[in-house]
Amino acid sequence: MLSSTPFPSDSALAAQLPAPRRRLVSRLAARVYLSSAGDAGMATAEYAVATVAACGFGGLLFKLLSSDFAGGLLMDLIKRAFSFLL
Repeated sequence: MLSSTPFPSDSALAAQLPAPRRRLVSRLAARVYLSSAGDAGMATAEYAVATVAACGFGGLLFKLLSSDFAGGLLMDLIKRAFSFLL
């Protein structure tokens, strides 16, 4: 629920301003507050897109690494890495 007074006119900062400036500051603060209130679900949508992309990349990587060609390359790499122990 949106507050009807996003920038209360009785705050200490607003009370020090002259009346026309106080109204201007209050209107600007209300405009900023209301313009940002519409993006409440934006982060959730971005996380969903990133999760789907990560799952797709993971599936592609799994398919690539489970192939015979990639398995041979990985075994060759591991044999060369541990050849000093044998």
